[in-house]
Amino acid sequence: MEPSRHHRFKELNDGKDQFLMVRQILNLIFMIGAVIGVIIFLTGNNTVGTIVILASMVFKIAECGFRFFG
Repeated sequence: MEPSRHHRFKELNDGKDQFLMVRQILNLIFMIGAVIGVIIFLTGNNTVGTIVILASMVFKIAECGFRFFG
């Protein structure tokens, strides 16, 4: 019987991800910001929507940094 997806992740991760909570928070901020930015963009204010999306991407880049270097 093949182990579950979660079980395989646990085997690969093995509790070594000390930044997991920080990464999840940064991902949440990114997702909320991206959705808000798209809503602003689609409702007519393209410049502000683009700025909000780009600002939320900073959080995603930071999360990627924690994933690669952490």
